[in-house]
Amino acid sequence: MNAVGTRRVALVTGGSGGIGRAVARRLAEDGMAVAVHYAGNRAAAEEIVAEITEAGGQAIAVTGDIADENAMAAAFDAVESAFGGIDVVVNAAGIMILGPIATFDLADLDRMHRTNIRGAFVVSQQAARRVRAGGAIINFSTSVVRGQAPNYAPYVAGKAAVEGMTLILARELRGRDITANAVAPGPTATPLFLNGKDEATIAALAKAAPLERLGEPADIAETVSHLAGPARWVNGQVIYVNGGFA
Repeated sequence: MNAVGTRRVALVTGGSGGIGRAVARRLAEDGMAVAVHYAGNRAAAEEIVAEITEAGGQAIAVTGDIADENAMAAAFDAVESAFGGIDVVVNAAGIMILGPIATFDLADLDRMHRTNIRGAFVVSQQAARRVRAGGAIINFSTSVVRGQAPNYAPYVAGKAAVEGMTLILARELRGRDITANAVAPGPTATPLFLNGKDEATIAALAKAAPLERLGEPADIAETVSHLAGPARWVNGQVIYVNGGFA
């Protein structure tokens, strides 16, 4: 509950699939009203909204290009109109294109960075303007920022930028009782991660963590739930959620 005793409200970008879907579901289970954002897959967003409402929760679907400031302002407006305000913003939207620096297509780099850097900045900007006291802003990085795996440089460059802006945002929100943190998953069994990888590669990555399995979206959602709710003294941090993956 927020300061006026109403249900807390969360907006989850990229909430129609993968980790975002698990986060939307978990925050609804935590008692929050949830806005499930999607860019292109309306059916998937409406499916998770129906799942939440059928379980007794409150949810709506909102859309928009996260790198378009006008589209995201409209999405935030829709959430505020439906639920009266916003307490938690989780920016799980993102794309991943892999390849070596020497031959990487710069058009792919621009497209990825538009979503992963500009998009994270636009969402963070709207969140900084609108999240209520006692709230939380949670962006997404990746454990590969620390792991430095070949072919991940274009993706890591964007996620390292997200880490930097998130840590600065936490300091800029001084005095407003709003936390800002980044979650950095390791290998997690989502379509984004599994796409283009053969079985041997997936098995090797699963074995790399001491727990000897891939992460599940629910593992990541658990940490987001903590940051979105009780973790009021965790602020300006990057949380590696990877089962010990180095």
